[in-house]
Amino acid sequence: MAQATLKGNPITLVGTTLQVGDKAPDFTVNKNLLETASLSDYAGKVKLISVVPSLDTGVCDAQTRRFNEEAAKLGDNVVILTISNDLPFAQSRWCGSAGIDKVITLSDYKNHSFGKNYGVLIQELHLLMRSIFVIDANDTIQYVEYLSEMTDHPNYEAAVDAVKKLV
Repeated sequence: MAQATLKGNPITLVGTTLQVGDKAPDFTVNKNLLETASLSDYAGKVKLISVVPSLDTGVCDAQTRRFNEEAAKLGDNVVILTISNDLPFAQSRWCGSAGIDKVITLSDYKNHSFGKNYGVLIQELHLLMRSIFVIDANDTIQYVEYLSEMTDHPNYEAAVDAVKKLV
């Protein structure tokens, strides 16, 4: 278990910490209350996975909006997934009101398989820790950023540059 902080207070991350070169673990998340998605649903595409604690917070909002803007510039061989533990209908409502139309939002609320498999499930809060994963078309991790402080912004430029090198 890795350690991180929320406003300087320690939190515990559950699961395996991944590194560049690792095979991306599979996961099962929800598209909506009844439909699920997994890594294999995006086979053959470069995947930027933006992990946020909750879309209804300032940094998560900014992070998702930023990657939505970038998605239009990255081409059809790239998919940007935003994963949180927000309920699917809350994600859908937020996207509608925010005008988010290029990023795919997915929910890990049900069984936390993404959070555990990617080492980002916060034990104390049952939320996901802010992080970024760039996975190539062969499902190998090419970029990872685990933030140590939940309220910090990720390195947007580095993540987008990692994607650009793969397309």
